[in-house]
Amino acid sequence: MILRVIERAPQWLRHDLESKDSSARRRAEETLAAIIADALDDGSAAEAD
Repeated sequence: MILRVIERAPQWLRHDLESKDSSARRRAEETLAAIIADALDDGSAAEAD
């Protein structure tokens, strides 16, 4: 599930994860963490059904 999220990550997010700008990289890391958490939560809810 996590790999699918990473594969579908938008280009701007991938770019910012590679950035030398620490604030841009941090923002991208936090965004990716939120996307992964949401996917895991949705997946857990689907499995409970």
